[in-house]
Amino acid sequence: MKARQLHPWDVTPAEARALQIELRRLVDFHDRRKKIRFVAGADVALRLLERRSWETGSGRAIAGVIVFTFPELVEVERVFVERSLTFPYVPGLLSFREIPALLEAFAALRSTPDLIFCDGHGYAHPRRIGVATHLGLLLDRPTIGCAKSRLIGEHAEPGKRAGRWTPLLAPREPASPGTKPLETIGAVLRTRATSSPIFVSQGYGLPLSRAIQLTLAVCDGQRIPKPTRLADRFVADVKRGKIPQR
Repeated sequence: MKARQLHPWDVTPAEARALQIELRRLVDFHDRRKKIRFVAGADVALRLLERRSWETGSGRAIAGVIVFTFPELVEVERVFVERSLTFPYVPGLLSFREIPALLEAFAALRSTPDLIFCDGHGYAHPRRIGVATHLGLLLDRPTIGCAKSRLIGEHAEPGKRAGRWTPLLAPREPASPGTKPLETIGAVLRTRATSSPIFVSQGYGLPLSRAIQLTLAVCDGQRIPKPTRLADRFVADVKRGKIPQR
């Protein structure tokens, strides 16, 4: 898969925030993919090389992608890449730290997923462009953010049954005269009865309602959807040396 060249990567944190605001204008949540045959799960693990490498940006990123058939969720292929980090840890700017490695991993795929699940947030982000949204823009591919914890926003607790959800709300950004003070930026979704909910947000090319529906479709009785759960396990195994470096 080839990525669009929408911006440079050698930027400062201040420049990255300004880029997020520019990129937000390109985000489209209309349903761009009616037929889905393949889905992918993507995640990144970090190999930090020194005591303060988390803050400074030194270290390495391990990006993994697993492709599955849909709706059967039979694995088709998996790839990983490892490359040096070039951007420091800054809250709200993790996509600038992780996406360069993810783009290399997607470029190595033989198959082309119709939909990508990211272990992270999409629209549920302070500037409405988390890693799932940013990646979807670059790959021009529908994406969904599935996060284990909340980044921003407020919500009521969803019902205890699987499939119940409540809206994740945050002040509208940017605010404008006459608009409602809060907007729905995602969903707090119960994927398994009595388990803690996950935080789902549309990344790119899908409305929130479809993102919820598709997330439930790739849940296999576990709290975390299968694509991101296995991608998380994959990069963790690479980091621990359980999977040989190529």
